[in-house]
Amino acid sequence: MKEYLIQFKPFLLFLAKFALSYLILTSVYQMYLNQFNTAKYEVDGFTQLVAEQSKQVLTLFDANSFTRPNLLEPSVKLFYKGQWVARIIEGCNALSVIILFISFVIAFSGKIKHTINFIVIGSLIIHVFNVMRIALLSLAIYYYPSLQHPLHEVVFPLVIYGLVFLLWVIWVNKYSYYASTSPKK
Repeated sequence: MKEYLIQFKPFLLFLAKFALSYLILTSVYQMYLNQFNTAKYEVDGFTQLVAEQSKQVLTLFDANSFTRPNLLEPSVKLFYKGQWVARIIEGCNALSVIILFISFVIAFSGKIKHTINFIVIGSLIIHVFNVMRIALLSLAIYYYPSLQHPLHEVVFPLVIYGLVFLLWVIWVNKYSYYASTSPKK
């Protein structure tokens, strides 16, 4: 048994660091969300920020883009050309995706400065990309409402998770300790 622990030590350390960081970050996020009363349709501040920033992107295409609180559920209504095109809920803010991203980077650690910089820059990239994703999805729903389901459920999740995967590949191959110990060709 001891030789298996030694043999799989790198994997077990990765798994432990990933699980611990994911658990801590998810718990902190849940404590943040618990401040808001969803029974009274309160929306957390970060989701509101994402909705507002998505609206700002839409105003580049049409000045009659705006947001309104949804009085029937905890979400923000997003309007384009005066038409309600999307509801922004907590799951749209990409914080759970950012938590997953950060946990992986921590698990495949590198130098502390590189780790912190990559987490900050990567999180900002994911956030900006997510805002653009919501705006583009809203435009697509306005012009092609029949494609709402495949765009929302398939294409756009693939895009955001594809970006996260790309960032992970960059991290592992360029900045993690694994990258610095890999043999050079």
